[in-house]
Amino acid sequence: MELSDANLQTLTEYLKKTLDPDPAIRRPAEKFLESVEGSQNYPLLLLTLLEKSQENVIKVCASVTFKNYIKRNWRIVEDEPNKICESDRIAIKANIVPLMLSSPEQIQKQLSDAISIIGREDFPQKWPDLLTEMVNRFQSGDFHVINGVLRTAHSLFKSCGLYLHLLTFSKNLSVKLYTLHGITLIYSMNCVVYRLLDSICFKDLPEFFEDNMETWMTNFHSLLTLDNKLLQTDDEEEAGLLELLKSQICDNAALYAQKYDEEFQPYLPRFVTAIWNLLVTTGQEVKYDLLVSNAIQFLASVCERPHYKHLFEDQNTLTSICEKVIVPNMEFRAADEEAFEDNSEEYIRRDLEGSDIDTRRRAACDLVRGLCKFFEGPVTGIFSGYVNSMLQEYAKNPSVNWKHKDAAIYLVTSLASKAQTQKHGITQANELVNLTEFFVNHIQPDLKSASVNEFPVLKADGIKYIMIFRNQVPKEQLLLSIPLLINHLQAESIVVHTYAAHALERLFTMRGTNNTTLITAAEMAPFVEVLLTNLFKALTLPGSSENEYIMKAIMRSFSLLQESIIPYIPSVITQLTQKLLAVSKIYGSYELTVTIFAAFVNVIASFPEFIPYVFQVMSLLLEMHKNEIPSSYMALFPHLLQPVLWERTGNIPPLVRLLQAYLERGANTIASAAADKIPGLLGVFQKLIASKANDHQGFYLLNSIIEHMPPESVDQYRKQIFILLFQRLQNSKTTKFIKSFLVFINLYCIKYGALALQEIFDSIQPKMFGMVLEKIIIPEIQKVSGQVEKKICAVGITKILTECPPMMDTEYTKLWTPLLQALIGLFELPEDDTIPDEEHFIDIEDTPGYQTAFSQLAFAGKKEHDPVGQMVNNPRIHLAQSLHKLSTACPGRVPSMLSTSLNAEALQYLQGYLQAASVTLL
Repeated sequence: MELSDANLQTLTEYLKKTLDPDPAIRRPAEKFLESVEGSQNYPLLLLTLLEKSQENVIKVCASVTFKNYIKRNWRIVEDEPNKICESDRIAIKANIVPLMLSSPEQIQKQLSDAISIIGREDFPQKWPDLLTEMVNRFQSGDFHVINGVLRTAHSLFKSCGLYLHLLTFSKNLSVKLYTLHGITLIYSMNCVVYRLLDSICFKDLPEFFEDNMETWMTNFHSLLTLDNKLLQTDDEEEAGLLELLKSQICDNAALYAQKYDEEFQPYLPRFVTAIWNLLVTTGQEVKYDLLVSNAIQFLASVCERPHYKHLFEDQNTLTSICEKVIVPNMEFRAADEEAFEDNSEEYIRRDLEGSDIDTRRRAACDLVRGLCKFFEGPVTGIFSGYVNSMLQEYAKNPSVNWKHKDAAIYLVTSLASKAQTQKHGITQANELVNLTEFFVNHIQPDLKSASVNEFPVLKADGIKYIMIFRNQVPKEQLLLSIPLLINHLQAESIVVHTYAAHALERLFTMRGTNNTTLITAAEMAPFVEVLLTNLFKALTLPGSSENEYIMKAIMRSFSLLQESIIPYIPSVITQLTQKLLAVSKIYGSYELTVTIFAAFVNVIASFPEFIPYVFQVMSLLLEMHKNEIPSSYMALFPHLLQPVLWERTGNIPPLVRLLQAYLERGANTIASAAADKIPGLLGVFQKLIASKANDHQGFYLLNSIIEHMPPESVDQYRKQIFILLFQRLQNSKTTKFIKSFLVFINLYCIKYGALALQEIFDSIQPKMFGMVLEKIIIPEIQKVSGQVEKKICAVGITKILTECPPMMDTEYTKLWTPLLQALIGLFELPEDDTIPDEEHFIDIEDTPGYQTAFSQLAFAGKKEHDPVGQMVNNPRIHLAQSLHKLSTACPGRVPSMLSTSLNAEALQYLQGYLQAASVTLL
């Protein structure tokens, strides 16, 4: 393919056609481009086109096509032909960097990605000039070029191995890559950083920056964050560029201290000094919140590292940090009060769900915990004085000084919390802090006060204290707290009644030493009525009609109380049904409700987002039926096969489970009353096994059809089922598919017999049964996982070995001993859990556009089903007994085959099975 104008014009025309929405035009053009990919000069034509074309759309299209071409073809695979000729490789590497840096940003990104792909394969051995060229370009002063270099370098050097190459090259070249007119962005940011942090004095900066200050700061921030958005704002409550820039420097400095400790160590003391000075001179305005948070987080990350301990061990230093940094940033500000009252949902989200990572208060708490790692005694002593002082101020005038107590509670929480998880609260506490005494003296009195609406912030603090320290406070104190929490479900403040619900849900989840609930149903008996009444009343309070924390508390209460809620079931069902039809965020409280089928049907029609949850509950209810499927369920069955339901990814797992429940409870009814729906069931199976993401769900459905449907109802479809499976096996084999396929064919063997399995394989293609044994079952059976799945395979293979005559007197006989050895390996060897590299990620074409993922309801889990449970208890004993029976029918044959072909170790295991079963081989 020559580098000619004619070829450039032809390529332009085909690229235009690839953008055409009409498939009849687009697809032939795409196929043509695929057909010429292997031609010499093809990538150079693309590069020439994106450089010289006058049409921007063609430039962009050419850049994307080039990047995808590089992604598909650049890697050289051993024992396979080189997809790109060497002269093209050399030309690409010689021209792509300058072309990338001179291109508009949209094209620059594509070429930068292409350079990164090439670099991952060729740098540094096959592309030694890359770093030198980037360093030279970096010093141009052109921010468009600098951004391009940084974007490429970030992608290229982000792995640890390449980071080391970067250091080596930097030292060898006596050049630091991230240098901008003498200002180093990584290890030597001193000049800019210290001036920014200390006095923001730019008088000594190069004239270029003085004349372009706003541009410089915008780009500097973009380079540090790898984000090119213009973040400047005129709003006094929002951070401007200067604050964002300083914040990012603090964030990056913390990263360097953690990740690149050895290289950064010489600079760290000066950073500590600079950031300390920044903190003590920055005001309380909201626009500085991110800056202060990042600055404190830097100190927190440094103080807990052993070799920086000396920077903080002086008593005056600790006192100064506590007084000037921690205490001021623990205070409950006017902005926090406004959020508490007017933006309650956001306040709850940040506080309960841990998304307040960038707040001053969270950062200050982290700094307290960091200092306590090495200085627990001194820090506890310092803050004990502050806590006592704050509580005394509160006691003087609670209505005015309530914020002092709020800060005291947060300070105690920070001091006492050494290790914490969301599930269990504090798991390790500071022994110097008496949590129970503080709870009794300062938390319970606020919760016991006459009004649940007085001092709502302190009420919320107290409830949160219970949540956090629930594993540290004695159980008797927790039991005393339960009626207080139930009472606060009536609080007008959304934060207070939400915290109360969440605290109850957490308490009801706690486990004792014997893994039973720490708080029992008997202990809750006096509170059942008021608990249920207040929980449902809380859902009627302004702003809480869709409160998920309350709904979770209701669900957890049902789970704990069990039979105690029976007298209240009529009222509960009515209220839950109304909620189900009225709100859009209810997830976990309908599993125990058994009379709302009509409401579920309405929900399916009205609220598509609820469908996965409704299907789970319907499955649970149907699985509980002992007799045939009710007519109401059978009326719904045809609708479950509609293709539109199966288009939503989140519907697939619960829908498959629901269909399995139909088959398990009413296969005969379906076979007679809905025989015309069997093709629909198989159509669902066909759709699912075509997807790498959902093929296992297809096998779940198919296994239920084989296990439960009357054989005559599926006779006419069996061969086609196997043909579909073999086509998928041939076109797109994955480890997951193989494992599911092995379980299925062995279940089929158990259901219809080993001879039927051999006959259906050989009816598709002569001698296919032998090929399946040799190429799939014997080499892959070790990959099967799961106790029930292994048992199914063991019983199925035993049947093939002992109940399939062709295995004893045809050409298949040579596979008998290898199959037995594979079965013994399944029993005795570790599972083969290796997965080929290309299978670690699902292909893009198997991943649809964003849809709500499936979520398992907490109490709607499916019990594990063993289809051979009644037939076989111990599969090893079953093998021994089956071999004994076979040897009785064919005297001498089995011992002969074992002695000549089975390896010694496997034979020893087999002797153990025979001995355990008390049988011998004849």
